[in-house]
Amino acid sequence: MQYKMLVLDMDDTLLTDDHKISEINKEMLLKAQEKGVYVVLASGRPTSAMTSFAKELELDLNNSYMISFNGAVISSVKEDEVLFEQTLSKEQIHELYDYSVEKKTHIITYLNNEIISETDSEFIEIEKTITGLKHTKVTSFKEAVTTNAVKCILLEEPNYLKGLESDLKARMPHLSVAMSKPFFLEVAQNGIDKATSLKLLADKLNIHQSEIIAVGNAGNDLTMIEYAGLGVWVDNVTPELRDRADVIVASNNDHGVAEVVQRYILN
Repeated sequence: MQYKMLVLDMDDTLLTDDHKISEINKEMLLKAQEKGVYVVLASGRPTSAMTSFAKELELDLNNSYMISFNGAVISSVKEDEVLFEQTLSKEQIHELYDYSVEKKTHIITYLNNEIISETDSEFIEIEKTITGLKHTKVTSFKEAVTTNAVKCILLEEPNYLKGLESDLKARMPHLSVAMSKPFFLEVAQNGIDKATSLKLLADKLNIHQSEIIAVGNAGNDLTMIEYAGLGVWVDNVTPELRDRADVIVASNNDHGVAEVVQRYILN
């Protein structure tokens, strides 16, 4: 099979634990693009927290794309143009806030390229570190959120939050819910996930799903792993998901992405 697109989750997949692209991964991804393969970043991150990595990999020079906010936005790297965007309504965000208060979790959303919350948390600090975005703490979340926003995240201790995943899905079947990290429960508009946006992008580029490799590590990657012609986990995949992909490669810290390129694109 000659693959035409390689879609990569970022945190805990492409990036090492210190949030960097290893030189081996970078070298292999540049070689993949030299062969005409689209390299696409697909992350829960905001678009602005992906752009520098995309340009480091020369996605702008190769006319490639980013899928951000867990699939809620598709954008071109070179033109910095949004091709697709789907948001949560103000009313849905307020509904999620009420749920978070009931269940005693933290909740954040994104407005004007800032993280918005009523509370401080070690988990919000992690999101600040990952995204590089400013955190604005507000007196009233509902009063601050008066417009649509792309997504929300509920944040709490992993064992507690994992128990809420199925509950939130049952309570709000009109929304898309997925774990991106053990302490991040991400919520987007109904039907929005990485696979949905990947299909939109592939259709635009006339690439069949059988010609796509997707690589990830967590619950919010599962839809694209199952959609792609070749679905790949890195070895640090969430344990209960290990049998849901076609292949498992080395971990994010051991250049698993480079292994994918070497095995399935260069060879």
